[in-house]
Amino acid sequence: MPSLKTLRNRIASVKATQKITKAMQMVAASKLRRAQAAAEAARPYASRMAAVLANVAAGSAGSSDSPKLLIGTGQTQTHLLLVCTGDRGLSGAFNSSIARMARDHARRLAAEGKDVKFFCVGRKGYESLRRLFPRQIVDTIELRNVKQIGFDNAQEICQRVLKLFEEGQFDVCTLFYAEFKSVISQVPTALQLIPAEIGDIASASAGGGAAYEYEPDEETILADLLPRNIAIQIFSALLENVASEQGAKMSAMDNATRNAGDMIDRYTLLYNRSRQAQITKELIEIISGAEAL
Repeated sequence: MPSLKTLRNRIASVKATQKITKAMQMVAASKLRRAQAAAEAARPYASRMAAVLANVAAGSAGSSDSPKLLIGTGQTQTHLLLVCTGDRGLSGAFNSSIARMARDHARRLAAEGKDVKFFCVGRKGYESLRRLFPRQIVDTIELRNVKQIGFDNAQEICQRVLKLFEEGQFDVCTLFYAEFKSVISQVPTALQLIPAEIGDIASASAGGGAAYEYEPDEETILADLLPRNIAIQIFSALLENVASEQGAKMSAMDNATRNAGDMIDRYTLLYNRSRQAQITKELIEIISGAEAL
């Protein structure tokens, strides 16, 4: 059984840890409000951009002059997985769930004979994927020094992806991130960026029966709209990730604080029992010595 001094040190150590986890929970709760508001504000814009893209692309999807970002390269052999995670830990299963989804997707593609490459946004995703796919990671970027995610960050990632696409290094690009639902629910999500998936949106938009005329022509508009849509979808995913990370961290730190409290109670009970046993032992020794005299 540990000594009383050891138990006191353990109790003091767990109490110090509890103060830290409680403070981190409060910080995460404060950041979550702003991050959730930013993510929810970006959703309508990203959704409307996809709808506009579908309307414009509906008239030119079958044309041979359509941009490759819309119709693809004509092959699906090489896939680029754009995996967006966080740069810091202590956020529960937030990072691991996104990386796991990307790993499972990569294994399914490999089983079909496809080539898989990774573009890692965030240090945690890179550290998780490099153990299994060290030679398949073509680029990585960290955002831990960025105080607030802005459109410039998404634009930089978009330009790197487009450069890889123009160099012919992949045929299909899929974005992985966590969609924020609530503090206790962050859903790992996969979204195909290249070629743009507009089939469902186009069919839904066509139900209204409205006819549009565009000036300049659809191909010219798409040449500017498609790269912008990729940047917007990446920006929306980054905002969703920030909100999801803070929600997961808040939940994880709340659980850690509760566990620390339970541990303190157990150590305190053990300390009191040990102290009472030591006092009882000393009393028995004193009484036994007095009776011997």
